[in-house]
Amino acid sequence: MATQIPPSHPSALPRTHDPNNNGSGCSVSNHLPVRRKAEDHPVLALLDDHRRLDADGIRRIHARMLRLGLLGHPYSASRLLAACSLSPSPDLRYARRVFDHIPAPNLFTWNIIIRAHASGPDPRLALRLFSSLLRHSPHSPDKFTFPFAIKAAAELAALREGAALHAMVAKSPLLRSDVFVLNSLVHFYAACGDSNLSLRVFEKIPERDVVSWNSAIAALAQGGRWDEALQLFEEMDDGENVRPNDVTMVSVASVCGKKGDLELGKRLHSYIERSDIKQSLVLDNALLDMFVKCGSLADAESLFDGMTAKDSISWTTMLVGYAKSGQFDAARRVFDEMPRRDVASWNALISCYEQSGRPKQALDLFHELQRADATPDQVTLVAALSACSQLGALELGCWIHAYMEKKNLELNCHLTTSLIDMYSKCGDVDKALHVFGRVSKRDVFVWSAMIAGLAMHGRGREALDLFEQMQEAKVEPNTVTFTSILCACSHAGLVEEGRRYFSQMLPGYGVSPTADHYSCMVDMLGRAGLLEEARGCVEKMPMPPGASAWGALLGACAVHRNVELGELACKQLLELEPRNHGAYVMLSNLYARSGKWDAVAMLRKLMKDGSLKKEAGCSSIEVDGVVHEFLVGDISHPMKEKIYLQLEDMASRLKAAGYVPNRNLVLQDVEDDAKEKALFLHSEKLALAFGLVTTCSPAPIRIAKNLRVCDDCHSVAKLVSGVYDRNIILRDRYRFHHFSGGSCSCMDYW
Repeated sequence: MATQIPPSHPSALPRTHDPNNNGSGCSVSNHLPVRRKAEDHPVLALLDDHRRLDADGIRRIHARMLRLGLLGHPYSASRLLAACSLSPSPDLRYARRVFDHIPAPNLFTWNIIIRAHASGPDPRLALRLFSSLLRHSPHSPDKFTFPFAIKAAAELAALREGAALHAMVAKSPLLRSDVFVLNSLVHFYAACGDSNLSLRVFEKIPERDVVSWNSAIAALAQGGRWDEALQLFEEMDDGENVRPNDVTMVSVASVCGKKGDLELGKRLHSYIERSDIKQSLVLDNALLDMFVKCGSLADAESLFDGMTAKDSISWTTMLVGYAKSGQFDAARRVFDEMPRRDVASWNALISCYEQSGRPKQALDLFHELQRADATPDQVTLVAALSACSQLGALELGCWIHAYMEKKNLELNCHLTTSLIDMYSKCGDVDKALHVFGRVSKRDVFVWSAMIAGLAMHGRGREALDLFEQMQEAKVEPNTVTFTSILCACSHAGLVEEGRRYFSQMLPGYGVSPTADHYSCMVDMLGRAGLLEEARGCVEKMPMPPGASAWGALLGACAVHRNVELGELACKQLLELEPRNHGAYVMLSNLYARSGKWDAVAMLRKLMKDGSLKKEAGCSSIEVDGVVHEFLVGDISHPMKEKIYLQLEDMASRLKAAGYVPNRNLVLQDVEDDAKEKALFLHSEKLALAFGLVTTCSPAPIRIAKNLRVCDDCHSVAKLVSGVYDRNIILRDRYRFHHFSGGSCSCMDYW
């Protein structure tokens, strides 16, 4: 006879996933003196401090729970899932596998996994899990589920998905008045760039808490509605129920910084101190950033010195403040004093150097970063490539490109644009075309950069052909694209094409011509000698003509020796920019070419009396990865003896080839011999002589000039390319000149 097992014996329990379930839905744990409740099992106590557990520790606890059969209980399973998902360094793939093996996850478990993925690297997975909850679970999402799903939509700026979530919320009487759900919607619409909808949701919240106000103020601040954000802050402050906190102050400080309103920023700082608002590192950093953006380094220094805690953001903010105010020594001192430098700190100083016209210092710091074994990121590489572009440092730019390929860095559109720009500005437009041809992702900036590259090298027809390909690829041109197109027409003398594209901008492409586009047209017409039409273009501009338009007209008058119109253009230009030394220089060139030496002397006296100095010409040349810079009459280079001997050889051989110095370009009324000597000391001629000394054919000589190359240097470069049988690539402020066999790619049209 079989032994009957009493119901109280553990073996009598049905074999289900939940050892505490008697099959009828009722818990039998109270009747099991020898079996613990699952939620009281000591193994779960190991998960209490899951934030200190590493991945191996969680896996060991998981294994023990499997052996003990605890994962069939919803509470136990959710505890393990929380440990996997919400630890400081969560393994979401492992968490998802744990979740998939839970037989019947309850709503709390669903919320954990959705929450984890909403904050994870791929928020799309959170939305997919939310969809699975709707389709495959008996549970309905609650007031905790929706904020997590809406957060995922906000992270993705997924307007359609978020609006669908909003519609579901609106259908629920409980959810549509829940402050937590509505707060998440306020944040969501702000993240999607729709501050109007964000504010509409805010206005419908029946009982707003501090998060509601903070979200709405932040939405207005992010949407550029700064005055409205400040007004909403005043409404919040005047109310009785909700008081501003440190998070509120972060948004308001951001608004003050963006407005550049120092007085308001100081009042805000005083308000924070009076109101006993909790100080935090985040708030201190926001105030520091506000003072820097308002241009008050004294207030920033005072706050920085008094901060009890500082992080890399604090140090970097001060560094940027000093650099943007031109105090580069102070910026470097802050950088050197930083207790720990992350890549963002390196990027900040490299970018400040590069954006402030100090590309050599930017590249020196980039080399220092490499020696420090720091790893450059995308921002570093973009800044370094831009510095290479400014200097014409092709070898270093090629090294950066090779580094990116070695590290298998994905060429996104930002990096692609930077590479194309670097190769184009360093004189290797064919390599730029190679990069362009290899990438599959091309946004409007990639296309525009390549069109600009062809334009600056005088390959106007190819630039226009590429523009046609861009339209075939269904990429809409923008204002930058049309600037490049009009420059291409200007440099190549394609006047009819330029007129056509300019007239089609608004009706054909929906792009309104800006002042820059009109300036391009003036330049194009002026270069072609159509001075009256160029003048008419300036006078018919729908906006007040700017300095660039009058400057283009003045430059054209200097080339074509139209003194009367040149004087008019110069007068208009100086009314806009009284200290524009370039205007005086161009008019002086015009007078000199016309033999009006008295007028030249008068202009020189005006410049001297006004303490105006002509911008110094500077030419750079890269040899073996080192950039060498030369000024006019430079004698500081270690190889100066060889350089000047080469200059003498150049003068002798070029005169034998028929070279006649263009003495009219020397603005002083001095003897001819002195004029010839002055001409041969131009910075580009020194760089050219250095290139002949240090490089050999067939390597081209690549020179970058900060100003427009003068007529005489252009003639010399042509002759050198023939006499010495060298290819020379010279970049001036406006375009490239490719010299070979005694001729130039610009066909003397520049």
